[in-house]
Amino acid sequence: MTQQPQWGISLSKYFILPQRVILAIMGFLAILNAYTMRVCLSQAITVLVKKKNSTDEDGNDQAICEPDDLDGDSGSASSGDFEWSEELQGLILSAFYIGYIVTHVPGGLLAEKFGGKWTLGLGILSTAVFTMLTPLAIDYGGSDWLIVTRVLMGLGEGTTFPALSVLLAAWVPANERGKLGALVLGGGQVGTIMGNLLSGVFLESYHWSFVFYFFGGLGVVWFVIFVLLCFSDPSSHPFIKPSEREYLVKEIGTIGRNESLPPTPWKAILTNLPMFALVSAQIGHDWGFYIMVTDLPKYMSDVLQFSIKANGLYSSLPYIMMWIVSVGSGFVADWMIRRGIMNTTNTRKVMTGLAAFGPAIFMVGASYAGCDRVLVVVLFTICMGLMGAYYAGMKLSPLDMSPNYAGTLMAITNGIGAITGVITPYLVGVMTPNASLLEWRTVFWVAFGVLFVTAIVYSIWASGEVQPFNGTIVEPTTLDFEAHERKPELKLKTMEHSS
Repeated sequence: MTQQPQWGISLSKYFILPQRVILAIMGFLAILNAYTMRVCLSQAITVLVKKKNSTDEDGNDQAICEPDDLDGDSGSASSGDFEWSEELQGLILSAFYIGYIVTHVPGGLLAEKFGGKWTLGLGILSTAVFTMLTPLAIDYGGSDWLIVTRVLMGLGEGTTFPALSVLLAAWVPANERGKLGALVLGGGQVGTIMGNLLSGVFLESYHWSFVFYFFGGLGVVWFVIFVLLCFSDPSSHPFIKPSEREYLVKEIGTIGRNESLPPTPWKAILTNLPMFALVSAQIGHDWGFYIMVTDLPKYMSDVLQFSIKANGLYSSLPYIMMWIVSVGSGFVADWMIRRGIMNTTNTRKVMTGLAAFGPAIFMVGASYAGCDRVLVVVLFTICMGLMGAYYAGMKLSPLDMSPNYAGTLMAITNGIGAITGVITPYLVGVMTPNASLLEWRTVFWVAFGVLFVTAIVYSIWASGEVQPFNGTIVEPTTLDFEAHERKPELKLKTMEHSS
């Protein structure tokens, strides 16, 4: 373990929060920024394209709702300048995930070999730059340049989750993984909330290009702060408190990055049955999640006829609930494991089942609520709230199964799952040519089937134990950090009392 510089030890006294918590907060903000940049187009596209106010082919007037007046505006979202078909809009929204898939495995391998700091930081920075270039691409190249820009954004953002998995494996002890892991991964929901809510406000008050400049600029600011505060592992951190460094040594074992890792055991990983179960659950999660993230604003606009501002507000509500549940489920999962109520494997299965079966039912139920806007929003909110339990379930399985290769496992699962990000927006566009309620109902029934089947596979074959391909198995101790910090004081008081 490298020697910590004296200036770093002196500087560490000015930090109130432990460095692993600071890393978790910055990881949370990384995913938050990634999602705001990813989802803001889903709101902006509703004002970019000429609005299609149509019923189904049979002229069924129950398929389209009357425009709302919930925020005091008369009429629905204003019509844009571009005549893009539903199929083309689906292709535009899915283009991001084409690039997103490509950099997953390379991102995980780079993070494992060289550390997660720069792999994560440079990925977010490149996404921010291309986000700010999006208005230029639309103005000068239309849909073609927009598609190319979205692919390039995806290439940058594809390293996010693999790099964060490597960082969490290096920094977060097993008995804190639920709450800190859920905090970090909860950035996706908060980013989706901010992306939808603020986009609705900005689109009503400013030119649509402001949305991309604002969220891209936040990404650049995050990058600067991140590279100053965070490091790939505790041993390379110059101003971590010595007491926290010692704590992490006892909890995690060796805290330095293992630069001499043997070649990735691809065959063992790809033939591992729990790995198949994990990939299955990821596909189910991403299928349901990407339909909601990418297309919920379009459903609110095209079917329920919400105005721009109301669309931003009501599209964000489900993710507020999802974030609350994701953080809460992390604490519950840690408590269940710590108290011995359930082992890690069964805890992950219960959380994943709750996050799949519940949303599948409420998603379909929302399509049968018709034009009852309040009921639809309530059902979608419950749907996405329950989906938050994924983040204390299968989302933590890569860290459970292989601390040494967590980045690779996250890259494989997230990369394969992200294929649904390419498929679902385009499929929704193909399945909803008239943007009718009846067409959307079919979309939700398909999602119902995918969520159910994949969750059943995970419930049967998943594992929360370290897998043989991980190599050396580190058994973490259960040391309470606050108690560890107080030990010198307790010893001193005991000596004074005895004397």
